[in-house]
Amino acid sequence: MRIDKSLHPRPQFCRDEWMSLDGIWTCHIPRRPMCYRRKRPDSEIVLSKGFEDEIRVPFAPGTPASGLPVKEIVDTIYYHRKLSSPAQWAGRRLLLHFGAVFYHAEVFIDGQPVGFHDGGSSSFCLDVTEPLGDCREHDLVVKATANLQDGSIPSGKQSSYVSSYGCYYQRTTGIWQTVWLEPVSQTSLDSILMVWSEAASSIILTPRFRGPLDGGMRFEVEVGNACPPVSCPACDGQNLVIRIAKPRLWWPGKPHLYDITLKLKDADGGLLDNVSSYFGLRTVEIHDGFVYINGRKLYQRLVLDQGFYPEGNWTSPSDAALERDIRLSMSAGFNGARLHQKVFEEKFLYQADRLGYIVWAESPSWGLDCNDAGLPARNFLCEWREIVERDRNHPSIITWTPLNETWDVEDALAHRRLHRDAYMLTKDLDPTRPVNDASGYIHFVTDLWTVHDYEQDPPRLAQQLAGRYVRFPDYEKPEPGQPYLIDEFGGIRWDPKALRDRDNLSSWGYGNSPAGVEEYFERLRGLVDSVLANPDICGYCYTQLTDVEQEKNGVYYYDRRRKFDSKRFRAIFSRKPEGFI
Repeated sequence: MRIDKSLHPRPQFCRDEWMSLDGIWTCHIPRRPMCYRRKRPDSEIVLSKGFEDEIRVPFAPGTPASGLPVKEIVDTIYYHRKLSSPAQWAGRRLLLHFGAVFYHAEVFIDGQPVGFHDGGSSSFCLDVTEPLGDCREHDLVVKATANLQDGSIPSGKQSSYVSSYGCYYQRTTGIWQTVWLEPVSQTSLDSILMVWSEAASSIILTPRFRGPLDGGMRFEVEVGNACPPVSCPACDGQNLVIRIAKPRLWWPGKPHLYDITLKLKDADGGLLDNVSSYFGLRTVEIHDGFVYINGRKLYQRLVLDQGFYPEGNWTSPSDAALERDIRLSMSAGFNGARLHQKVFEEKFLYQADRLGYIVWAESPSWGLDCNDAGLPARNFLCEWREIVERDRNHPSIITWTPLNETWDVEDALAHRRLHRDAYMLTKDLDPTRPVNDASGYIHFVTDLWTVHDYEQDPPRLAQQLAGRYVRFPDYEKPEPGQPYLIDEFGGIRWDPKALRDRDNLSSWGYGNSPAGVEEYFERLRGLVDSVLANPDICGYCYTQLTDVEQEKNGVYYYDRRRKFDSKRFRAIFSRKPEGFI
């Protein structure tokens, strides 16, 4: 049976049996400050058979798609739904998956704790075999808490106030990615690491298993029609090398993906687990100040994508909307995106892999106190590990960016230590990609020299970017051989309402608003020309793909309508210097 990867919550790790738990849940939000209310103990709340309000999962409270119109800050929310497993799953291990819950999650079944997770953007799953194995109906309660005020958690562009302001937008509290239940054998595949070795013309697969292994179990892999099945004894961390005689490489704009089937068999050859996956063969390397993909010099024409939607904030209104955003970007001339201050859905990365769209993966690091080496650093590094481990098999990701604009230095020792630890952790987990320790600034240890410059006058922009732009010379210094990229620039404001009323302060962008369409494109072309003319720069990221709430500087409006003819953008953003792909 061929699994439709586009429908599965994890397109790179699909099994044919699973059950979506998305839809209407009940919920309870404590609405008065703790000191003014008689606290209802958790021991009572988690025994709930249903709460007073309804919410559509996986949309955050307050979003139109959630159906729960709250405006106040939600720092705690409880969810409830009835849950049972199908009779045909009896005798199997049951896994409860959460795409993401912001930020601290505690999960209960019939009032009993079954697990917890800390990290608002990383996925997790819990073994719920014991409470759900009888196939009867049970009560599932999820408690989610988050405090955006104390600097202990990375929260990205979420406003810590009731209203949005500046470049901070509406919050995403609680369950904001898909939830599903999945049956597996008592021993099953837990994860897989896939690495392409160009020198050996081989895919190196490293599996990890869930449940007891015995000496007779075997791990077997099929790579489409590229080679016969290959197997080895099932062992955690045991590498399996599969040679690809005539490899077809994954290229930006010209992707090729290999379908891969992962099987676990018992000593008699019986099938214990069957996982459908895929992989793209490509290398990313740095030489002499340039980034190379598959040995060819790459010019990165990226757009800043914040992944916000009017209907759901961080949550896409549909799977089709994820693909649409990539196609909108490509139609405007970009070959990729910097995924900014949000961990994007696995289904988004699947579409990027499928369409040949390069991306930089980033954490939502804003909101984190980088000067505190205690709990904030621990929260960040633990979550970042989970993010990299989840997404490192995607060929579309060509750069990791743990942090963004870390200019606020109060404790220099803690500040630089976080950068170094994030860089080293990322390299340990994935040595195959460059790491940009902090987008824009401050750089302590990095493979790329990236800068942000929103100068709106093209000649002045060219002058500032000459050589290597160093914003904080007391802390950062470029190293020889680092590729030089301007990974935020542009951001030209375009708001027709503001054009009619120059005193209108309800929206913003960078620089003065152009007087009309022609002035807009004249400035845009001049800014891009200033970057392209610099022989030391090997890529850029233009701000941004769409407007987001009050920030009106996107290529498209917030609802994805066109502002101008895409051909005019494509004529500007599709250009690249000679000698690059």
